[in-house]
Amino acid sequence: MSPTPKRARTHRRKAATGDRTKNVKAWRIEASWDHRPDAPVIVRTSDRKHAQKAFRGLVDKGAYVIYQEHAGWDRWDTVREVDGAALLAERKAEQQLAAAGHPPTPPYYRPEVDDRHRSWLAWWAAAEQAREQARLDAVCQAAEGAARRRRLAAEATRDARALMSAPAIVRPENRQRARHITGAQR
Repeated sequence: MSPTPKRARTHRRKAATGDRTKNVKAWRIEASWDHRPDAPVIVRTSDRKHAQKAFRGLVDKGAYVIYQEHAGWDRWDTVREVDGAALLAERKAEQQLAAAGHPPTPPYYRPEVDDRHRSWLAWWAAAEQAREQARLDAVCQAAEGAARRRRLAAEATRDARALMSAPAIVRPENRQRARHITGAQR
């Protein structure tokens, strides 16, 4: 037992000046989807690996995900933001490019934008559509030319006998006799 009672002691221990904020090492992941913006998913954890796994999983599900780090006193600093729906659309565009047999998106094609694969696919689709339209126009022109040649050939065979004979006014049976009229009878 101590020789003096505790309340009689004059020396007090100096207060610790360190941060006493609970759970400073924490991460928070917020995810939301366009089809249900009023029901976001919020994951809070002190395990960094679990937070990163949850982040990747929500991005793969097509959500807009915000990865945040705890800054103390219920304040959160944003570390990363990813639009999962845009990433899924980009992956789908890459797969469609490969399935259609188009060349992959070159690295120098719009490297700073997020929709480079989708715009590359749209460019190839527009080029294919233009080629298909040109092919259809050529087929239509060829068909119209063939129809015109058939029509002219039918007219030529139908009118060949009439074209080979002399005009009706020259033939003797259709010839009119000239009527000589004097000037006083006009």
